Parts: sequence; C-alpha cells; structure tokens
Amino acid sequence: MNPKIDNYLAEGCGRCALVGTPDCKVHSWHQELITLRSIVLSCGLTEELKWSMPCYTYNNKNVAMVVAFKNNCTISFFKGALIPDPAGILEKAGENTQSTRLIKITQLKQVIELEETIKSYIYAAIEVEKKGLKINRGESTEIPIPDEFIVHLKANALLKKAFESLTPGRQRGYLLHFSSAKQPKTRYSRIQKCIPTIMAGRGLQD
Repeated sequence: MNPKIDNYLAEGCGRCALVGTPDCKVHSWHQELITLRSIVLSCGLTEELKWSMPCYTYNNKNVAMVVAFKNNCTISFFKGALIPDPAGILEKAGENTQSTRLIKITQLKQVIELEETIKSYIYAAIEVEKKGLKINRGESTEIPIPDEFIVHLKANALLKKAFESLTPGRQRGYLLHFSSAKQPKTRYSRIQKCIPTIMAGRGLQD
C-alpha cells in the first residue's frame, strides 16, 4: 500500500478547499473507496498517486483509477474499450470518450456484490497491457470545427498558425470545449477567452 493513498483517504485529494473537512467527496464514499482499493491491490497492481487520485499501474502503464465524485465513486479503466464487458456494467466517461470506461458505484453493497466481476475486469485490463494492445484512434475521433472558430481562424493568420502548431490532443481539447456550448454566444465567448492560451502554445488544461 502506498502511504500517499492513505493520506488521500484520510484527508481528500486536496484539489479544492474542502480537503480535510467532512464535506470532501472522498469522505462521502470512504468505505466504498477502501473496498475498491483492496480489490485492485489483490490483483497485483502497483498503487500510485497521480493527478491527486489513486492510480494503479502494471509495468509503469496506467491500468485503472479509483475516483470519488459528488454522486458516486468509480473504478475507471484507461483502455476499458478493449475489455470484454459480459456484465454490461462499463460506461463511457463522457460522450466523446474513446478509450476510458468506468464502473459507477453508489453503495458499498454494490462493490461487495461485484467484487469477482471487478477482479475479472482488472485482470482483463492487465492482459491488455501484457499484449501491448492499443486503442485505434481513427477518423471517428475527429471533431468538427465550430463555425465561430472557423471565422476567427480565417480572420487571424497568427491564430490559425498557433492552433495548427498545437498537438492533436490539445487541439481536440479546445474543439470539445468550444463545441460543447449549445449557444453561439457562449461558443464565441469561450473562443475569445482561449485565444491567449492558444497563441501561447498551451493546452486548455496547461
């Protein structure tokens, strides 16, 4: 066991002002997280703290994470799209998620009942890494450029050059951020706010 994870369970992730208080979402799912941790460790994975959360690796490859949210906690698999799901319990982390799949937990009883199933999924995820399988990132992952951003790119050659110089992942992050806004006014506002970071060669989360 990693002492950093002991601290995470005792104090919280530290990513907001609620750390160390009863209102921290980690404390809302304390027993569920402890049980999930025990299940994952029993499968022989290495426990690390990444992105302020428990991450489990095999030969330095990220396999799974245990995460607390407001309304549930989850065990997520980095290459979950490659894992068989006979129980039909894996969900996409988001609408545009390609590889990650997760199991949502809302009560301790659920973790206990799913223990053997969760273990089988963990072992399947380990096999994915042993075989060196990769997620096929094909054309389906391309995101249309919003009209509002096209206007900006055509009007500003420096912005166009800066955006095209970003890594595909950073470009994707911006396009998802812009496209997720339902109203043109909101999309325009988001684009305006992001122009300085794009020009600086940084990603949305940098």
